Amino acid sequence: MNGGPSGFNNAPVTRTIIIATALLTILFGIQGRSGNVGWSYQDIFKKLQIWKLIASVFAFSSTPELLFGIYLLYYFRMFERQIGSNKYSVFILFSVIVSLLLEILALKLLKDPSLTILTSGPYGLIFSSFIPFYFDIPVSTRFRVFSLHFSDKTFIYLAGLQLLLSSWKKSMLPGICGILAGFMYRLNVLHVRKIKFPEFIASFFSGLSWPFRGSTSPTAAARNILGSSPFQASQAVEAKPVFT
Repeated sequence: MNGGPSGFNNAPVTRTIIIATALLTILFGIQGRSGNVGWSYQDIFKKLQIWKLIASVFAFSSTPELLFGIYLLYYFRMFERQIGSNKYSVFILFSVIVSLLLEILALKLLKDPSLTILTSGPYGLIFSSFIPFYFDIPVSTRFRVFSLHFSDKTFIYLAGLQLLLSSWKKSMLPGICGILAGFMYRLNVLHVRKIKFPEFIASFFSGLSWPFRGSTSPTAAARNILGSSPFQASQAVEAKPVFT
């Protein structure tokens, strides 16, 4: 199993998200503000620093998170290829908005001092994508290591687990909220799966990333971080349609 043909063919929205994530993470890192990208309840509702909410959707707070995050975003481009850029844009918007609302609600209810500032990055999109990955993408390879059973999907779960636990509670909460957002999309809450944007939306995303159309992968480091995986050498299998 793999994410399909290499590169961003038929995945312009994914390409745009990855470019924005990498550039913003690098930009804040160069300015020495990567640790301040995360947002808190006070930042949004008392200080009205809305820019933090927007920046936190894209920019990761550390290089390891960026590598694992880009790896997963690049892999999940298979969903855009399956359902089209239009419906995938709806999925992205729904996942981001719902996960952010759930995070705000959780911060309000939990009142945990250790959760004053949440980690940043597209956690909502990444972890909501694990729902169709779990239910709709079949296993193509199974193997055993020291009497333990694994599949080609195991490496994607391990990358997600690493990202989920990267900042402990500060990353677990956004990840869990993303998973809940993915479940809500799958349950077709508010009939969201029937929504379609005007066609110019997908064209807009495609135009944003035109200088990078020649790229074939997000970064070599993002692929090498997990080493050689069985699914990289195995052949792609045709998955069941998702989000239908």
